[in-house]
Amino acid sequence: MNFLWPEFLWLLLALPVLVLLYVWLLRRKKKMALRYASLSIVREAMGAGQTVRRHIPPALFLLAMAAMLIAAARPVAVVTLPSNQQTIILAMDVSGSMRATDVQPSRIVAAQNAAKSFISELPRNVKVGIVAFAGSAQVAQLPTVNREDLVTAIDRFQLQRATATGNAIVISLATLFPDAGIDLQSLQSGRERQRGFAIDGDKKEKKDFVPVAPGSYTSAAIIMLTDGQRTTGVDPLEAAKLAADRGVRVYTVGIGTVDGETIGFEGWSMRVRLDEETLKAIANKTSAEYYYAGTAGDLKKVYETLSSRLTVEKKETEISALLAMAAAVLALLSAGLSLLWFNRIL
Repeated sequence: MNFLWPEFLWLLLALPVLVLLYVWLLRRKKKMALRYASLSIVREAMGAGQTVRRHIPPALFLLAMAAMLIAAARPVAVVTLPSNQQTIILAMDVSGSMRATDVQPSRIVAAQNAAKSFISELPRNVKVGIVAFAGSAQVAQLPTVNREDLVTAIDRFQLQRATATGNAIVISLATLFPDAGIDLQSLQSGRERQRGFAIDGDKKEKKDFVPVAPGSYTSAAIIMLTDGQRTTGVDPLEAAKLAADRGVRVYTVGIGTVDGETIGFEGWSMRVRLDEETLKAIANKTSAEYYYAGTAGDLKKVYETLSSRLTVEKKETEISALLAMAAAVLALLSAGLSLLWFNRIL
């Protein structure tokens, strides 16, 4: 715990003075009690319970004073708070290799089930969009809070050939920032060199975009799942730079064979390999994280981790108000017990 005004902590030295003052008052009252004919009669009337009770209200009041003095120093602590994440884009690989059954019942079914479970666990106010990608990338569902529409979009996936991971990131960014002029076509052709969002409807450069710190845009995030390496489309690291410049985190999830394997189905075979190095680089460049899922159970756990990561966040926050509230409760409790037990305030 840190303090914005640590010099106020010197006021805590007043607490021992209050304790000494309380002890002095008790001794003074004890001397006055000696005037009674028999001090034992007074003690018997009070009882052992009353002796303990008499110290509880002052102790609570002392704690209230301590809490108020600490609150005055403006303490700062790392606390877990609800995230202000408002939109999440799920970019999901629908290339032919997702038919493979090394992840039961198949990679695509495991990915669909995990994505639907992830969506169901999110707070209802979080919008989710779906981008499906293979040789190209397209928006399967615009960001919405309607969970039924999202499930329907996921169930409609049709597997295709090739893998364009870079295109998936660019289309996801274009979905998050529809007015930014992010242009996939010019990126692919190489005519545009300003990271893809410097073109308006008339193909004129926009000069007003200023890159921000990676990971600083907290209102949206992208989760990209793939089982292969890029075979076509935009360079995924160039696409990651687009996301980093806009402060958008791209969490990457790898599923399938890391070392490379020939997968056969429907009478033909194909060589696939998970490009973990690139997926890690994408995550690092955008201040996000990479996850590997070797089984359907692992994949579900990855999405559970992402759900908790994206809906809550730890941040350094001033907690003076909490301590002030605790001080008020302790002070009221002290006064209430004193009134209840002794018909007086302290």
